[in-house]
Amino acid sequence: MAKKIAGVVKLQLVSGQATPNPPVGPSLAPYMINIPEFIKSFNAQTQDQPGLVVTTVVTCFADRSFSFEVKSPPTAVLLKQAARIAKGSGEPNRNKVASVTPEQIKEIAQTKLPDLNTVSLESAMQMVRGTARSMGITITG
Repeated sequence: MAKKIAGVVKLQLVSGQATPNPPVGPSLAPYMINIPEFIKSFNAQTQDQPGLVVTTVVTCFADRSFSFEVKSPPTAVLLKQAARIAKGSGEPNRNKVASVTPEQIKEIAQTKLPDLNTVSLESAMQMVRGTARSMGITITG
């Protein structure tokens, strides 16, 4: 028999650096799961990607147990890392802040492909290009 789900929480956390401080503690406390156990298992699972922001989906069950799935980093984080910038443009239609190559776009699309709602690499690359455009990042070549 399947466990009854009490709630599902999406968090964006830094790999290997989760703490009981916000956003983890306040988000998971209403479901009364063992937060130190979650933090320990999350940090152990993500220690190979230090400093990278990842999306985590935590499923909390009625019996106070939990399961979680670590997804790929947000596209904006991967683009900022590829372009070596701290943040995107405040006015992306006027001010361009950086540029990336088509090879970098393809690499990011391959990383994101399992978490996107497409199976085509070309469609995934188009989604990454759209995010880059909205951040003020140009694609050279």
